[in-house]
Amino acid sequence: MLTCFTSQQDNLIPIDVVAQSNFSDWLSAQPLPIREWLSTTQCQGEAGSVRLVPDANGRLSRVICFVSDVNSLWSVGHLSLTLPEGMYQFANSASLYTAYAIAWGLGAYQFSRYKKPLRGPAQLYLQAGETDEVMNIVESIYLVRDCINTPTDDMGPSEFAAVAVKLANQYDAKLTQIIGEELLQHNYASIYTVGRASDDAPRLLDLRWGNAQHPKVTLVGKGVCFDSGGLDIKPSSYMLLMKKDMAGGAHVLGLARMIMEAKLPVCLRVLVPVVENVISGNAYRPGDIIKSRKGLTIEIGNTDAEGRVILCDALTEAVSERPELLIDISTLTGAARVALGTELPALFSNNDALAADLIKQGEEVYDPMWRLPLFAMYREYLSSNIADINNNSSEPYAGAITAALFLKEFVPDDIPWLHFDLMAWNLRARPGRPQGGEAMSLRALYAYLKERYQG
Repeated sequence: MLTCFTSQQDNLIPIDVVAQSNFSDWLSAQPLPIREWLSTTQCQGEAGSVRLVPDANGRLSRVICFVSDVNSLWSVGHLSLTLPEGMYQFANSASLYTAYAIAWGLGAYQFSRYKKPLRGPAQLYLQAGETDEVMNIVESIYLVRDCINTPTDDMGPSEFAAVAVKLANQYDAKLTQIIGEELLQHNYASIYTVGRASDDAPRLLDLRWGNAQHPKVTLVGKGVCFDSGGLDIKPSSYMLLMKKDMAGGAHVLGLARMIMEAKLPVCLRVLVPVVENVISGNAYRPGDIIKSRKGLTIEIGNTDAEGRVILCDALTEAVSERPELLIDISTLTGAARVALGTELPALFSNNDALAADLIKQGEEVYDPMWRLPLFAMYREYLSSNIADINNNSSEPYAGAITAALFLKEFVPDDIPWLHFDLMAWNLRARPGRPQGGEAMSLRALYAYLKERYQG
């Protein structure tokens, strides 16, 4: 069990979660010592504030956490690293206990591979019936965050593949890798071409798990372990966070972990093309033509639009088995961040009902996303005079849409498809969401899959 949780029931300090709007009514129902203490500390029930209530001997006896929305798990996400170390339980939140526990665990995350944590987390009591679900979600998101936060020196294509191997072994899944020039032999020229300049060979990871008789769900994730931009090199300031360009791959591994840990009745396949987009004498060039796995020829208009190039081969392989549901996740465009900011993932889909159901799940679990259109008229921006398609738009506008339209060329309309274009990084710390690598839309996807396939 993670150190931020405990199964011990002795000496638990209760936490009351109180809505600011209900402060007066709540206060009037409290014992006189609590009313006097809150009056002495001039408490007005401000959302986000926490009051530590001592007993007659000066020891901590109770915590009162004031929130603006009692239903939001993020209301309590700061507690695990702000409360004094000790053991706690939520006293008045039975129906929300699991959600609060998830936020508690996510707020306790500290990336400690290279730097010792400043402190240990406070511990939250988990009952046996809550432990499995909470631990599954929290540990899976920790996996995603750890992968994203780790620099490419320790999370290049080989190391990322090792993470996938470990995950497959943990859940008795089958994992195969196609590495280096083997990609050409198996008709994955797009993946090979983007990654061939690195001294850590490009590869395609292919994980399979579950009963072949169950509905087929296929996940595809962008695994660019570092993106220099290639010969169309990025400015240094744009390169600083490019260790996170494999976050789509990390997301699908995290989602796969959730699915396998929960034993959802699906036939799962995970495809992650893993490369470094770097510069050397054999780096691919602007103007090069690549023949994709589907047979479409791709003119390289910009070597920094590499994510869609490696994803197209993986998507072609994914749809060859005609899955019931296809999901791809990537840190694909800066344009999506311009449109929606860094904290709201962009969702594209060829299925209105599917998109609506997922957005609803996101609202219910406070894991939002926003749908952008697959606006067909912009497809002409990807036209090429000498190839079937260009990987770079001829216009500076609607970059997230044109990137999604590029991917749409490789997904038949009759296969339900979700495409996520996300930041995967918290530029600022918020309750339950520390600065650094972040899993976005993952809880919403898991909730949707769980409801759809487990009922």
